[in-house]
Amino acid sequence: MNRVVVDTDVVSFHFKNHPIADRYDSELANRVLYISFMTMAEVERWSLQSHWSNQRVERLRTYLRRFTVVDSSPDLCRKWAEAMVASQSVGRRIESADAWIAATALLYKVPLVTHNRNDYLGVPGLKVITQGE
Repeated sequence: MNRVVVDTDVVSFHFKNHPIADRYDSELANRVLYISFMTMAEVERWSLQSHWSNQRVERLRTYLRRFTVVDSSPDLCRKWAEAMVASQSVGRRIESADAWIAATALLYKVPLVTHNRNDYLGVPGLKVITQGE
């Protein structure tokens, strides 16, 4: 099975029909698409902060159904801790949200599709697919 975890930025590009989204079409085609619970939380926050209409929120939720959401678990929490510590040990800072997303890819042993490679440089063993930075 050809699976990937999709970072919040790529999810957002596709939802908004941003031109950058086209760069990732081939990376997402014919794959099982996972997102972290953290990505789900981030996009829900955006809709609240931006006071989206009910119609736009419903369109977002419909769009998100194409992804399998990976919820937290003890194993995922361990991977998150490993990603945080590993990044710190090589002098890289990783945001907590990014560490959850990286941990999801590490737990499932699948690549992470992101436009922000630099956010994940300190995470050993993480395979990143990008058309960005």
